[in-house]
Amino acid sequence: MENESLERLKYPIGKAQIPEIISDSDINKWISILESFPRKIRLITQNLSEEQLDTPYRPDGWTIRQVVHHVVDSHYNSYIRFKWTLTEDRPVIKDYREEKWAELIDYEAPIELSLKALESLHVKLVYLLKKLTPEDLKRVFIRPGSLEEVSLEKNIGIYAWHSKHHYSHIANLLMDKDWL
Repeated sequence: MENESLERLKYPIGKAQIPEIISDSDINKWISILESFPRKIRLITQNLSEEQLDTPYRPDGWTIRQVVHHVVDSHYNSYIRFKWTLTEDRPVIKDYREEKWAELIDYEAPIELSLKALESLHVKLVYLLKKLTPEDLKRVFIRPGSLEEVSLEKNIGIYAWHSKHHYSHIANLLMDKDWL
């Protein structure tokens, strides 16, 4: 039961479920999620105290502050993967050790730094995504290690899920603590 409860805290909306066949409707829905995400995360964190920002969303989990900083770092990495894939043939991407990044000193910074960066990044990302052709969306990058091919259309879905996933971490903690 404890493992099941921890799993729900880790994956409050479940693990990413990207359909095998991705429709235009899926793409448009995911882009809409990415477009609204910076505003949503700003709104949900805007009235939190420093103490609240430094509260982990689960035992042995990241704090709200770390989650906000992680999201922008992750989405920057994703944006670069889009650019590589659009300009190179089946590039092998570089993974990064997100758990180690979360220990760096900049993850103690005010979240405003990441909120502004996320807003700017998502405006640029959404602009790019809305201009992609069906052929562009089928282009793939290769994950190191597993050698899994990930199409750009699938990557849009992954990052829409990632946005909702981390937003839910914060929202659930705020509800559990009665901070809303």
